[in-house]
Amino acid sequence: MGSAGRAAVFDVDGTLVDTNHLHVVSWWEAFRQAGHRVPMHAVHRAVGLPSTDLIAHLLGDDRDTDQDADLSAGHKALYGQYFNRLPALPEAGRLLRRLHRDGWTVVLATSAGGAELSALRRAIDADEAIAATASADDVDEGKPAPEPVEHALELAGVPAERAVFVGDTVWDMRAGSRAGVRCVGVLCGGVPRADLEEAGADVVYADPAHLLSALGDSPLS
Repeated sequence: MGSAGRAAVFDVDGTLVDTNHLHVVSWWEAFRQAGHRVPMHAVHRAVGLPSTDLIAHLLGDDRDTDQDADLSAGHKALYGQYFNRLPALPEAGRLLRRLHRDGWTVVLATSAGGAELSALRRAIDADEAIAATASADDVDEGKPAPEPVEHALELAGVPAERAVFVGDTVWDMRAGSRAGVRCVGVLCGGVPRADLEEAGADVVYADPAHLLSALGDSPLS
């Protein structure tokens, strides 16, 4: 890629901020309170999907959909207890600032919004490097559909062939692949390397710190 007109699109939960297991516990408790026994390992595999899709994935299409709103609200309330102490992953903010200095347009692609997104951005502490945020609220379909990534590219004004998408779940890799961008996986969300590669990751790093240390040899060089 040349020196201008490049977009670095980042998932947030599990990629830049260490929140996946907080989501797992919050969803598990929301399901438990609603009378559903859902194993935590199954919840973990579903993290990264939009709320309604996550519920459908775990409870099936024959569930009582009238519960969906209450389940989502339960998760939101439980997860909200962590907003003032969400932990950024190692070097996440420094990675975004470095890419910004190197001429990349940095865009976040996340299902978070409102107070949750504000809490995540406070944790990352790199607002000066973030050009825009593409939320699931801005598209008809969330990941693994390509729309969130495509919307991020529209915000950046960059075509797919001049963009890289970094994420931690199979849903991220599938969304990026379907959008035609090069995909970089990170292991800090708890998804195995083989699963990320099978879903479309061109290369996989341990976490933002590992990616930053290897930046010169990465797709974000």
